[in-house]
Amino acid sequence: MLKSLVLKNRSYRRFREDHPVTEDDLKSFIDVARLTPSAMNRQPLRYITVVSTEAREKLFPLLRWAGYLKDWPGPDAGERPAAYIIMLADHIGKYTICDAGIAAQTILLSAVEQGLGGCILGSVDRDKLRQAFSLSSALDILLVLALGKPGEKVIIERMHQDIKYWRDEEQVHHVPKYDLAEVIIASF
Repeated sequence: MLKSLVLKNRSYRRFREDHPVTEDDLKSFIDVARLTPSAMNRQPLRYITVVSTEAREKLFPLLRWAGYLKDWPGPDAGERPAAYIIMLADHIGKYTICDAGIAAQTILLSAVEQGLGGCILGSVDRDKLRQAFSLSSALDILLVLALGKPGEKVIIERMHQDIKYWRDEEQVHHVPKYDLAEVIIASF
């Protein structure tokens, strides 16, 4: 059921780096994403798959991992993603961000279906990434998707007053969410 996949699809920031994610895995996730709706059928999204150790090590320092966890610089060696997908656009249109969101979520749901997890990273040093991977200026860097076997537990909590996610003393990641009654503001 879709809801069970959505509930398993958390923003994982620690992984079991020794659990491989293959190029074929990434291609299968992208294959599903390319079939999703695209505004005006423009299909602006392009992808770079990153699986080699060398490329992953080049990409990792260009990412910012958890803005609300001020004292945490990101996953340690052994906890880092086994693969990444860099999402690009060959042109930016009015609805490109919608296409990117649909595709990113589809990729993550595809990963969850295979027992993996991921995190959508928008906080990226785009200039350094462009340089490190010799990307054409004709391509806009949208997002980086970190993927791997989850190495942490993430729990959804009822939203009280603060939207900030947090970790407890056992390093369990807690994510507050509004109740359904709080997000539906009217019914006609």
